Amino acid sequence: MNLRDLEYLVALADERHFGRAAARAYVSQPTLSTQIRKLESELGVDLVERGSRQVLLTAAGEQVVARARAILAQADDIRDIARSARDPRAGRLRLGVFPTLGPYLLPHVVPGLRRRFPDLELLLTEAKTGELVAQVHAGALDAALIALPVPDEALHAELLWREDFLLAVPESHRLADPATPVTSASLAGEELLLLAEGHCLRDQALDVCRATGAGVQSGFQATSLETLRHMVAAGVGTTLLPRLAVSPPTTNPEGVALRELGGETPHRDIALVWRRTTVHGALLTELAEELRAVPTDLVSPVPAGSVAECPAHPRSRAVPGRA
Repeated sequence: MNLRDLEYLVALADERHFGRAAARAYVSQPTLSTQIRKLESELGVDLVERGSRQVLLTAAGEQVVARARAILAQADDIRDIARSARDPRAGRLRLGVFPTLGPYLLPHVVPGLRRRFPDLELLLTEAKTGELVAQVHAGALDAALIALPVPDEALHAELLWREDFLLAVPESHRLADPATPVTSASLAGEELLLLAEGHCLRDQALDVCRATGAGVQSGFQATSLETLRHMVAAGVGTTLLPRLAVSPPTTNPEGVALRELGGETPHRDIALVWRRTTVHGALLTELAEELRAVPTDLVSPVPAGSVAECPAHPRSRAVPGRA
């Protein structure tokens, strides 16, 4: 048994198809199939059910794959230790970011990251928060940008900044008039357009709904902020959008009015999280410093003593103040 064979097995478990797994592993399909057979022969147990439509893992295969992932992650850690010993700022760093943040944050920070870490290969992965946390735990990611809280003692959370939400309404909406203050009471009875299940922004918007008496527009769940933005422009409804997502270089479609919310503005607190056992701690601390270099008119520091600084707190605050 060798690491390469375990890589083949994990690729097959992820792809559920010999051809795609072989392409991912950069080998021919016969080579991958042969090595999986040799691994099964060595272990004396079938790991894979080979069907005409889909590759399935046996019960033993599922257990072996779980342990193979851990072994491969530990092997990567060994390589990382060696790379860090040679040059902490060189090598490869795998960073995760969730979809409602990545496209809007990266244009502000990537140029600075490239200047500060010219020899660092930064590999970016975009996924929902739950997937990012799982990948950090599994070693598939070195760190991830997520919205707090992170109730996980195995992860270190380096607080970066606070991002406010704005109310996006059609230009014909009663709340579009700049002379009309938008308060918690203003939102009562509104039905917000939300993202689909699994997006942390949906959970934060639901907090606002519960606190203000706003509802959720039934029968509609968007898969991206761009969809929400264009649905508002079309007059379908209203929604909450993060400030970075509505600021340059992003352009908003015609027909959308953006309003600040009075009182304690709904917001999300963003942190860079990584495993407490990682060998990249010093480098990730430096990375966090560079990720804080976002224009101050777009984000703000998290106030001292904020509940979001407590990783065990059940929910970050995303509730506008009462009028």
